[in-house]
Amino acid sequence: MPTHIWQSLQTLFPIYYPLTNMAKFNDIQLLRTTYLRGPSVWTYRPVLEVWLDLGELEDFPSNKIPGLNERLTTWLPDLIEHTCGVGERGGFIQRLEGGTWMGHVLEHVIIELLNLAGMPAEFGQTREISKPGVYRMVFRCPEEAVARVALEQGYKLLMAAINDESFDLKPAIHAIKTAINDRYLGPSTGCIVDAASERRIPHIRLNDGNLVQLGYGAAQRRIWTAESDQTSAIAEGIAQDKDFTKRLLTACGVPVPEGQIVATPEEAWEVAQDIGFPVTVKPSDGNHARGVTLELYKEADIKAAFALAEPEGSDVIVEKFIDGTEHRLLVVGGKVVAATKGETVSVHGNGKATLRELVAVLNEDPRRGPEQEYPLDWINLDAGAVKLELNRQHVTPDSVIPQGESILLQRNGNMAIDCTDDVHPDVAYYATLAAKIVGLDIAGMDMILKDVSKPMKGQGAILEVNAGPGLLMHLKPTSGAPRPVGMAIADHLFPRTEEGTGAGRIPLVGIAGTQNNAFIARLVGWLLQLSGKLTGVACSEGMFLANRQTQKTNTANWAGAHRLLTNRLAEAAVIQTTSLSILAEGLAYDRCLVGVVTDMQGFEELGDHDVHEQSQMRRVLRTQIDVVLSEGAGVLNADIEQVADLAELCDGEVIFYTTDANNAVVAAHRANTEVQHEGGRAVLVKGNNVILATGAQERVLGTLDALSLPGGKRPDTSALLAAIATAWAMDITPDLIGAGIKTFEYNA
Repeated sequence: MPTHIWQSLQTLFPIYYPLTNMAKFNDIQLLRTTYLRGPSVWTYRPVLEVWLDLGELEDFPSNKIPGLNERLTTWLPDLIEHTCGVGERGGFIQRLEGGTWMGHVLEHVIIELLNLAGMPAEFGQTREISKPGVYRMVFRCPEEAVARVALEQGYKLLMAAINDESFDLKPAIHAIKTAINDRYLGPSTGCIVDAASERRIPHIRLNDGNLVQLGYGAAQRRIWTAESDQTSAIAEGIAQDKDFTKRLLTACGVPVPEGQIVATPEEAWEVAQDIGFPVTVKPSDGNHARGVTLELYKEADIKAAFALAEPEGSDVIVEKFIDGTEHRLLVVGGKVVAATKGETVSVHGNGKATLRELVAVLNEDPRRGPEQEYPLDWINLDAGAVKLELNRQHVTPDSVIPQGESILLQRNGNMAIDCTDDVHPDVAYYATLAAKIVGLDIAGMDMILKDVSKPMKGQGAILEVNAGPGLLMHLKPTSGAPRPVGMAIADHLFPRTEEGTGAGRIPLVGIAGTQNNAFIARLVGWLLQLSGKLTGVACSEGMFLANRQTQKTNTANWAGAHRLLTNRLAEAAVIQTTSLSILAEGLAYDRCLVGVVTDMQGFEELGDHDVHEQSQMRRVLRTQIDVVLSEGAGVLNADIEQVADLAELCDGEVIFYTTDANNAVVAAHRANTEVQHEGGRAVLVKGNNVILATGAQERVLGTLDALSLPGGKRPDTSALLAAIATAWAMDITPDLIGAGIKTFEYNA
């Protein structure tokens, strides 16, 4: 029976013709998926845009499919937390019950799956396009690969709910988690990036790993997990050589355990006898406590420990075991910013369960897991260090442990109890001193201490100095408060003297429109260069650095802008963009100091993005003004009403330009003393003169004839005014603007 007949019968006789008797609904068609990597018509952050054709489901909102809402809320009970457009808890559930379309439902399903997988997601939108039954759905996600997996799993779940089919949620969540672990930033890098974002410092991910640029151009810093571009390669090399590090620390009076490098198990035993028992055996350049065995007395145990340590490093060290508790102190920029202490891992017998069974219960602790997000690792009975501990206690994994008997599994590697507030100033002093001796700006200090709250001498020593320390133990301690270590590193890289939206930023101009925008970009770049800033320009005529062309192909796109912003030479940047680039890629930068919109043309080329009328261009080009910093300015063409109307969206100052001295918009702007005490600024033509106007005050910059390029070539008047207004917004002096125009060698 045709769908429309079924629908009619359902409406007339809902009891006798339930939808569950129908054949399955056809799948929703995914027509297009586009990852927008920067600010777009949707939001400031990256989103995945999906075009959906609902097909027959266009006629069946959520309240017309029996059992759909119950199945969704059973699988995803936290949908109750989604406020949706209602603005309160349960808002989305209200929309479900009242009837909403499947594109909107899919949006919320995906957002909830991301939340369950550990990637908080809040933003999403779904809008119908001009073609009936086709929607554009977007959701925010910082990593494209993760977004696509979330879309895949959300789509499967929704279709199962629609057709009343079974769905296993756990594999779906696991698939998204796997994508996050494989492709997204690790927890150490992520917390630094999050802290930078909190301070409005922009970031650019430079590879598929954890190499991230914080800031733009010459103002940038780079991090790789907990290492920065201020971390010396020499210092890192020293830290990896544990024996050499000890010698340096000893020379400077820092207490360290006595020890010696050994080449064979036999030599390890000889050195242990010389040093005195108990001893520790460890690799010379290992990390994360791999290959470390503590408190050894017997020859067999020491030789076995040598075999564990040798594969982990280039040499093996035997050193005096110091009684106490392991601690990890994090030193950033010469300050201790966090500290944790460890605990041994043991199980207690009940007279019935085997050791293997007891450990299985221990591994069910939600704090333990195989991924980086867990502060504690699973206990692996097959690990060499664990086997050695069991051999020393004469037990095997299959041994039944008597009631009340304790079996030690791990002596180290469990430093996840926060003790930052207990650190004695003397302990902090030696930790920071050791970091300085090695030369590390960020260091993880492994220390053995009986009491971290007491002076160090006589009760402790520094075991290791680690470059690129893991931060998870400080972010997710098993006990105690998390520490803002990401912010400490961000503040180290960008001192608070640079606080505000300017931290990590260079003067950046964004230009959108179609009318002579390449010329405007290049002239503004030239004026910035003359003002003393090495300036890069990305435009449709190529890439320019210090007015020298470095690339001839079109760079008025995301890729071109991205290359410019990663260039450490660029002290200022001018970036041309197009409406097509905004719709298909998003902007390559999060904010700009000056945003310029010249016109609203070009809708004829945007049909593939459902832009069919000039009136729709406002939504596209407002993106350029939406990203203007509050201390910046929007430069707008007052001769085009649609462009001038964007002024209300600008967070910063607005500077108009016009070829008409009597422009009503400009006159009202100049008279507005509420926005600018002296009145608004504008660049206009009066007679043959170019005027810089601030309220009622006017300054003649020069005549149009005088403001010509070398050889007397006169540029387009509107384009010239746009460039002048932009340079003025950048605080370039009128005299320099006038002189710069006359010396600008322009060849399109």
